[in-house]
Amino acid sequence: MKRKMILIGSLATLMFAGTSAQASDGRLATDRLEAVLEQGAAYGFQHYQEIEAKSRDSVEIEGWLDDEWQSDVRLSLENGESLEEQRKRREGGAWGMSEEDVRMAMEAAAAEGLAEFEEIQVDRDGRIEIEGRDADGRDIEVRSQQGESGVVEVERD
Repeated sequence: MKRKMILIGSLATLMFAGTSAQASDGRLATDRLEAVLEQGAAYGFQHYQEIEAKSRDSVEIEGWLDDEWQSDVRLSLENGESLEEQRKRREGGAWGMSEEDVRMAMEAAAAEGLAEFEEIQVDRDGRIEIEGRDADGRDIEVRSQQGESGVVEVERD
């Protein structure tokens, strides 16, 4: 019984360590945003709903290619290769952030101390949220409004 508990404890520790290592890789420095947007544009994105760092060299982008096709794709930042891809034909028209909206939101977040981002997302009302870390490694969330250069709210942990 004691041996079984030690084994379970060891497995739990290993699983936690593996999860922590993966989580730390799911961030990109704010200066990598241009590479993300270049890959997104090369793929064909016109509107961005969500950009999520998956590792130091890959990103998942969800958005619209045109007024009918929505896509969710994981791209390599090294070579632009599509690692995973899903497209859906949708009605209702495209919505999301333009490249300029993404840049403006990231600039505002960086001015508040964001050093690395994990995720950028927008809702249908144009509220943009960027999650990441500051230079000291602390969690930070920055919210702004699409089309506006200022920050609406900042949360630091």
